[in-house]
Amino acid sequence: MSVIHILPEAVANKIAAGEVVERPASVAKELLENSLDAAARQVEVDVEGGGKRLIRVVDDGCGMSRDDALLAFERHATSKIRSAEDLTEVATLGFRGEALPSIAAVSRLILETRHKPESSGTRLEIAGGRLRDVKETAWADGTNIEVRGLFYNTPARRKFLKSESTELGHIASLVTHYALAHPDKRFRLASLTNEILNVPPAASPRERLYQVMGGQLLDQLVEFGPTERRMPQLAETHDDTDTVQEAALARISGFVSRPEVQKLNRSQIYFFVNRRLVRDRLALHALNEAYRNILPAGMFPVALIFLELPPSEVDVNVHPSKTEVRFRHSSFTHDLVRDSIRQGLLAARPVPAFPMPRRTALAAREPEETEALERLNEDAPPVATAGINPCLPSSANVVVRGDFRLASPAAAAVTGWLRLEAEPPFTPELTRPPVPPAGSEPSETRSREAGEFPSNLQPLGQIEESFIVATNAEGLWIIDQHVAHERILFERHLHRRSGAKVEGQRLLLPIVVELRPEQNAVFQDIGQELAANGFEAEPFGQRTVAIKTAPADVRAENVESLVLEILDGVGREARALSLEELRGRIAASVACHAAIKVHTPLDRNKMQWLLNELSRAECPMTCPHGRPVVLKYGLKEIQKAFKRI
Repeated sequence: MSVIHILPEAVANKIAAGEVVERPASVAKELLENSLDAAARQVEVDVEGGGKRLIRVVDDGCGMSRDDALLAFERHATSKIRSAEDLTEVATLGFRGEALPSIAAVSRLILETRHKPESSGTRLEIAGGRLRDVKETAWADGTNIEVRGLFYNTPARRKFLKSESTELGHIASLVTHYALAHPDKRFRLASLTNEILNVPPAASPRERLYQVMGGQLLDQLVEFGPTERRMPQLAETHDDTDTVQEAALARISGFVSRPEVQKLNRSQIYFFVNRRLVRDRLALHALNEAYRNILPAGMFPVALIFLELPPSEVDVNVHPSKTEVRFRHSSFTHDLVRDSIRQGLLAARPVPAFPMPRRTALAAREPEETEALERLNEDAPPVATAGINPCLPSSANVVVRGDFRLASPAAAAVTGWLRLEAEPPFTPELTRPPVPPAGSEPSETRSREAGEFPSNLQPLGQIEESFIVATNAEGLWIIDQHVAHERILFERHLHRRSGAKVEGQRLLLPIVVELRPEQNAVFQDIGQELAANGFEAEPFGQRTVAIKTAPADVRAENVESLVLEILDGVGREARALSLEELRGRIAASVACHAAIKVHTPLDRNKMQWLLNELSRAECPMTCPHGRPVVLKYGLKEIQKAFKRI
């Protein structure tokens, strides 16, 4: 007796539905995409019970005739492709022809539609995949689909759904995504009497972003693009060889967050390919590369990236729910995403704003919490009665409140480790050309846009001999001196490495470093690159190396810890890292060890030099490890705090 048999059609349809319909949001996605493919100018989505009881999608698209409405619920019926060759030129969001029959197989569905040239519409009623009723009806242009009792006939599937609020959240996220991708259309989402989203057509993606996300998030984002780049295309020749020719344009634009906006997960990264929301590892890797040395490891930005490619360059037929794609020229696409975002960040050079407590947040506190805060302020130690006396030495000019100390700049001294350099090659330590007068703009400093790091800061002093307090007409600035110097040295090291081998400084006595087996393996892999970055080392026994030369900025006592940090930082990824990534990690470690430390007093000349050099940096907002370099307390915020405006 045979053990192999054909499944009944009803069972096969329910299994196939599992590939397309995971949850209520899957239904909303398929219906939304059909509406957009039908050239709808407005789409309305109504939900009950998180989509478990009802999902209704109404649009003003082209609609369907009676025959097409009946045919649409047959398996693999579609109006969007006709042959296998059409799969290479898919320009619509939907194309598989599986969505409607799969949805109808696990729900009670009502379809009302009218094709524009026709005088009347069609109404279909389907339950569990079986047609119950067909009749003529009066209906406006477009289509209305109601999906009720999702998974009513498959309780095993229904019990795996989450709470109503969770399922509604997925639908809201989906509608938000498509509203962002199609700013020229109206979208509305409502749950019973609660209107969640209602946005009219917008004139630009920026306006739509404001409509959907609000002004607070928009202020945290940097717009980049549009950037266009020609794509290489392979053309077949008669001798069965491939030649590369210039082809169509690829276009990218979008919004990415400022460095101070750091998320613990990727939930606010939206990547659209030809207005299709996708999850793509290649794009995520490119985004991470763009933020390398800007964000700390394990933190993620907010990003909305819109990539437009010729349909023939994207394979959208690799996933049942069409949420994944493949790129024909993956390396080109990766580099386009990475370079465009990186250039947008460097061009804007955004500076983190000083965090301001909101009055609304304070008003929302419980009375007991507000009273506790007031008592805390009352109990704080008073400011020292002796003010800053210009006749006293700078060490005596310290204002103390609790553990907060603000010191005025000391007179120029010849102590400290901060190198003052004008242009390569290095000038002798602690000597440099005179500092330009405050407010003057160096000729090589590029013109500054709003939010960019300024070149006219005047230092006022140090907080705890660790943070420089400076000012200009825009407000008050606080600069972390260690990470600021780290950013300057990092970019300088990379610049020198890109041009030639980094010059090293021979040590008075070689430093012998003992390596663990895994460190020794990494050393063998990256020894050549270490040599190009100013290190000269040779084996000195089975698991030890002798360091004879190190980068000139690094003190001898820090060389051993620097080498071990580089080897541990690279770790087992040594062979997988690109040369650019490896150079970046080495440069970041060198810069961190060479930069001035916290609790280091600086005179006015050194502070001014540090601020001037930071204004020339390509990325002055964060250190190579992603920590913020500067915080700005704007003039408007100061005036608001003092009730001036």
